[in-house]
Amino acid sequence: MTTDIEGLRGWIGRRETADDLCDVRRVKDLAATLDRDAVPGPGDDLPPGWHWMFFNPMARARELGPDGHPKRGGFLPPVELPRRMWAGGRLSFRAAIPVGAKLRRYSEIANVEIKRGRSGVMVFVLVRHRVFADEVFAIEEEHDIVYREAPSPAQPAPVPEAAPGDAKWQRRITPDAVLLFRYSALTGNGHRIHYDRSHATQTEGYPGLVFHGPLTATLLMGFAESVLGRSLSRFSFRNKAPLFDLAPFTIAAAPASDGGLRLWAATPDAALATEASAAI
Repeated sequence: MTTDIEGLRGWIGRRETADDLCDVRRVKDLAATLDRDAVPGPGDDLPPGWHWMFFNPMARARELGPDGHPKRGGFLPPVELPRRMWAGGRLSFRAAIPVGAKLRRYSEIANVEIKRGRSGVMVFVLVRHRVFADEVFAIEEEHDIVYREAPSPAQPAPVPEAAPGDAKWQRRITPDAVLLFRYSALTGNGHRIHYDRSHATQTEGYPGLVFHGPLTATLLMGFAESVLGRSLSRFSFRNKAPLFDLAPFTIAAAPASDGGLRLWAATPDAALATEASAAI
């Protein structure tokens, strides 16, 4: 198992550039997937988090691993741990992305570190992105990726942290397999935990299909803008526990001392799934 930290740290500084188009068709498709009545048209601002539809290369079938992800290596370091998850991130919105704009993203591996804890070996990879729309610097982003060992059947489940109880605004989200499949398709995410129930439950050991971490963050960003009534300037989030398609969950917000919001997603049994903050 490749957990040699010095070998993996050799990926620090690796860079990649990707081009895409903020095309109307995909924007309309995501609006339909999220069941939105207001559909952004040409020249309208792309809602926050929707840029994650873009820059997702479609690997050849022979280059996929058994979990549906591309095989390890290439731009990301070849961490041979079975579970790869989007742990969180920080975004700074510098300018709007108009629907129809030509996009370019510059990416760099900023750090690789290994940790050993009660749950086993974990490797954390920090990726920095800069997104330009029609050559205007639009988004600066730090993306946290964590690679983990598969849990042992004898390993006790971690005790979940309780979600905050001081929500001023909240919304009920009802996940289902169709939503997860359509979001996977729009973001080019072949990871089978999101749409293949037998793989998710029998191979990965989850109780159901796993709700996408970036989709939770996208819902929280849209919720924050609806509460604040203005576009966001900054957003950060950290995924603490998985959400599944088995029952409705809640996204919620409360005022923050800086004039922004504290936000979170809570599991059906009121455990903290995602914590976030937003500022205007």
